[in-house]
Amino acid sequence: MLEHLRRPRVFIPAIAIVAVVALVLVFGGADAADSTESISAKVKSGEFRVVVTTTGELRARKAVQIQGPPNMQAAQVYQTRISTLVPEGTVVKEGDLVAELDRSAVAAKFQEVSLALQKAEAQYTQAELDSALNLATAREEIRTLELALEEKRIARDQSKYEAPSIRRQADIEHEKAERAFAQAKVNYVTKKQQAIAKMREVGSELGRQRNQLGIIQSVMNGFTIKAPAPGMVIYDKEWNGRKKVVGSQVSAWDPTVATLPDLTQMESVTYVNEIDVRKIAVGQPAEIALDADPSKRLTGKVEAVANVGEQRPNADAKVFEVKITIVTVDTTLRPGMTTANQILTASIPNKLSVPLEAVNSEDSVTFVFKRDGGSVVKQEVETGAMNDNEIVIARGLEADDEVLLTPPENRADLSLERLPASKPSEAPVARAP
Repeated sequence: MLEHLRRPRVFIPAIAIVAVVALVLVFGGADAADSTESISAKVKSGEFRVVVTTTGELRARKAVQIQGPPNMQAAQVYQTRISTLVPEGTVVKEGDLVAELDRSAVAAKFQEVSLALQKAEAQYTQAELDSALNLATAREEIRTLELALEEKRIARDQSKYEAPSIRRQADIEHEKAERAFAQAKVNYVTKKQQAIAKMREVGSELGRQRNQLGIIQSVMNGFTIKAPAPGMVIYDKEWNGRKKVVGSQVSAWDPTVATLPDLTQMESVTYVNEIDVRKIAVGQPAEIALDADPSKRLTGKVEAVANVGEQRPNADAKVFEVKITIVTVDTTLRPGMTTANQILTASIPNKLSVPLEAVNSEDSVTFVFKRDGGSVVKQEVETGAMNDNEIVIARGLEADDEVLLTPPENRADLSLERLPASKPSEAPVARAP
């Protein structure tokens, strides 16, 4: 009886141990399988796409510029500051106020030119009076000499009954009067020409100052900047890439304050490093995603590739500007949005590929660790084109073969399975249209 009561106590712990071992085997085996699967991948077969991924910024292909006065340089006002500016994204109608520029510099120039104009007007008036007085005096002198000549003529005519010496004296006096009268008339012509030249000089200065004052007044009026057309206001960028704000400089060489973009024609402007730019050509298709809305996908096409590289801020190497036209019409797009661009540079049909992590190299030999049943084989492979994540396998693997993404623990004990010496001809790489 006692033995019968003790038996269950012996079997219960044994059953519990068996159950625990079974659970460990089931779940532990699943974890091990999951772990093995997580570090391996199957060889894929199909189209292989070579994609260049870049970050860009949306910009309107066409835009109306909102500028300050275009004749600032003629007014000798070379730069000023923005004093007021409507918020970016404001929808305006033609003629609406967009910005005001600081008038302090042009006001000082206006005062300076106003004083110069007053001086020029005074000089012009003085020249007019001097010319009138000089010519009047010259005319009076001519009239006086003409009368004197008449007197000498009468005296000469009366002296014909006098002694020869007296007649000779009368002739000399008449000749002197005649020459003085002729010289006075020549002098009058010269004085008149001098007066005309003087009036031209002071008149030219007067016209110049009046024209300068008109330009400055026009510039002052242009400091109130209005929208030349309806649209959405987008701030222009300064030389350092920052958008213009209140207090930013507006110069005579760059008077643009903002733009009114055509939102129906957009492009993504991106910069590609000098290694990848060789793969890119005009006409290649692209897929554009927006950081503001990752779920939205837009189609695009490479419109232009710069021939000359440039050094961008915060970039170690030179980059090349690439413009991607947005084919999809979307009026919700806004200039300045950040884009993630994927440019399809090549497409190779019917190719085997594996993840880049699966391919190893040792002593100039490229190989993978291939799973062969319950064991792992170190298999030499011949590779082809590659993209950011995968690489083409030209020889050495078959579709659905399984390769390890991390070397096995016994990798040092594995011998290399070499490829045959002969190799099939490689199909040409097809570039993306």
